[in-house]
Amino acid sequence: MSGFVEKPEPVQVPGLVHLHTGKVRELYQNDAGDLIMVASDRMSAYDWVLPTPIPDKGRVLTQLSLWWFDQLADLMPNHVLSTELPAGAPADWAGRTLVCKSLEMVPVECVARGYLTGSGLLEYNKTRTVCGLALPHGLEDGSELPAPIFTPATKAAVGEHDENVSYEEVARQVGAETAAQLRQSTLAVYSRARDIARERGIILADTKFEFGFDREGTLVLADEVLTPDSSRFWPADQWQPGRAQPSYDKQFVRDWLTSEASGWDRKSEQPPPFLPEEVVAATRAKYIEAFELLTGTPWS
Repeated sequence: MSGFVEKPEPVQVPGLVHLHTGKVRELYQNDAGDLIMVASDRMSAYDWVLPTPIPDKGRVLTQLSLWWFDQLADLMPNHVLSTELPAGAPADWAGRTLVCKSLEMVPVECVARGYLTGSGLLEYNKTRTVCGLALPHGLEDGSELPAPIFTPATKAAVGEHDENVSYEEVARQVGAETAAQLRQSTLAVYSRARDIARERGIILADTKFEFGFDREGTLVLADEVLTPDSSRFWPADQWQPGRAQPSYDKQFVRDWLTSEASGWDRKSEQPPPFLPEEVVAATRAKYIEAFELLTGTPWS
């Protein structure tokens, strides 16, 4: 069992219909049919939404996504229509709210990997493949792959594991043409972002995207993009294959949860504990550092 330690009650706003509570975001719809995405400060790890928020996390995710959408605008259309707050919305929604196109979402997590780690490493160690793709022998944790690979996963409900699947399975689920579009778009966006991050001293090890089709049938980049929640960012000057890499993401929280200090057994059905103040502060600092390094803009 996993999911929310305590599921929050969504804020009710006149003129908006609440559609969904995700791990991090609340989703609403306005009278025009547009979607309103509000990023919270919630933190998820190991399929649990933790009881302790990370201050400013929702704003960091939103502002960094907007910066990346701008960097990618000539390569891939995105779903953002406006950052204007809906009438009657709480003041604390400012900076973490997006008005977006309503899309027909493709039910696939589109993962690009340029380096081997995480679930990809686990699969590689068993089979020398990731999502059915054969990889060279001798790779280890943090190894750069010969070329970026598309390793899709099926989208899971909150509290369930996304499951890595083969490209052929994606083609069966969504059709060969859409599968080809997903793979091409995922690798193109990853490659652009990898190069931008590298110029700023950051390795983009892997990331996941979500796509949907608009009313004209155009494939559109949706949800968040290239944030510390959806990506593994590593400091390039500390990269050293054969070990876990330092990172600008939630790995700090994962490491504490699985340490003796937390007292939590990940394999039990017990919810994870509250995060101590020093872990919250260090995690917030990592998210802000990633924002500042990537955008070149001081956080405010």
